[in-house]
Amino acid sequence: MKSIGEKLSGELGLDQDGNVWTWEAFKGTKVVLYFYPKDNTPGCTVQACNLRDDYVYLQEMGFKIIGVSADEQKKHQKFIEKYNLPFPLISDVDKKLIQEFGVWGPKKFMGKEYEGIHRTTFIISQDGIIESVIKKVKTKEHSKQIIENLK
Repeated sequence: MKSIGEKLSGELGLDQDGNVWTWEAFKGTKVVLYFYPKDNTPGCTVQACNLRDDYVYLQEMGFKIIGVSADEQKKHQKFIEKYNLPFPLISDVDKKLIQEFGVWGPKKFMGKEYEGIHRTTFIISQDGIIESVIKKVKTKEHSKQIIENLK
């Protein structure tokens, strides 16, 4: 897993519209980079809507929000349209970014074990340095976790 103090560079990937995102594009801007398992699932929808509802406040604090999952661009487009999400979602189908950040691994759900994305959020400074990592994301209170994490 990427760690606190690590400087980020290079490409993040393509968003729902096919735009290429790079860390250089965020120079001078704080970033909330959140990894989530799958579009249109209950927990992921609650998390995205929580960030949407507090989006203006997070922007006022100087943050850009970017979501990442292994879903395809079309699925991201539908998710954004359905829930009126004001931030980009990176489509990481090949799991390059997901693995680079170390958020892919074994999971358990209802007694079954499988490989998947661990819901994790990275808070990144204006200089592209990881300031903190939230590993135990509370989907209904994610914005609050981000804000409290900065204190």
